[in-house]
Amino acid sequence: MFQRRKNKGEVRVLAGESIADYGFGNGHPFGQDRHEVFLRSLRERELENRVWIEDPERAASRAELELFHTTRHVRFIERMSIEGIGFLDEGDTPAFPGVYHTAANVVGATLAAGELLVNGEARRIFIPIAGLHHAARDKTSGFCVFNDIGVLIENLRKRHGIKRIAYVDIDAHHGDGVYYGFASDPDLIFVDIHEDGRFLFPGTGHREETGIGPGEGMKLNIPMHPGAGDEEFFEAWAECEAFLEDARPEFYILVAGADSLAGDPLTHLQYSEEAHGMTARAICRLADAHAQGRVLGLGAGGYNRRNVAAAWSRVVSEFADSV
Repeated sequence: MFQRRKNKGEVRVLAGESIADYGFGNGHPFGQDRHEVFLRSLRERELENRVWIEDPERAASRAELELFHTTRHVRFIERMSIEGIGFLDEGDTPAFPGVYHTAANVVGATLAAGELLVNGEARRIFIPIAGLHHAARDKTSGFCVFNDIGVLIENLRKRHGIKRIAYVDIDAHHGDGVYYGFASDPDLIFVDIHEDGRFLFPGTGHREETGIGPGEGMKLNIPMHPGAGDEEFFEAWAECEAFLEDARPEFYILVAGADSLAGDPLTHLQYSEEAHGMTARAICRLADAHAQGRVLGLGAGGYNRRNVAAAWSRVVSEFADSV
């Protein structure tokens, strides 16, 4: 287990063996090496002594998983975890022995972070292997077995009475599992800047997708054209920040996928790490103003290892600078 570092614990990184195993083998874009790449970057950027690094060592229970997921989906993953072969979706996400427990650990880490933030034991937390935003309530999708974000949102409401939650996603891919899971929910403030779905999986997140029924107007999707860089991102972010300021949520979730940086092998955006730095700074400022400083950052996607190191470490650095 990682040792706690020299500060008051206001900024924490939840990392370690319990989540490092989430990945799909050598040669798969979502490989297990992403975890160590991130930790190495923390050391190289001399961030280790500015944050607490600890292994959450917590698995989500079946009851917790079923706060968001259907019983049928949870049972399917459990069965495939025993068989250990085949695919959990249409062909992107392979099964492997123990996948149920490994995926439940990721959800458990996100739930543990939520508890620390709600209880005032931390103000900012980052989890590198988390933010599995494609999994739907009833299925696996796009490397995402369970949707830790969806489970967290339901848990924050059921156990802690936190109603208005902001979901902010700058991963190159649209967070479809979260959007459609809460499309009619007026208190899930959804903000997502992503590559246009006409050019990239999952093909969703169009401008006109602003919520359904009572959730109408509480979702902001901004699709970016392939090749968009920092200038276009900063322009889009100004709209997002105004949207969040008006909404005044009680808790912030930042999905900080590194696949929006230039050079990712699966996507076509051209941001620098400054996009992540500016977003993290802005969210910390907003959270301090009206959410008791509570910000949870999640690593999500990113398939160029250099970009993973740069983007995620930059978010942690901004978190540390903000307290």
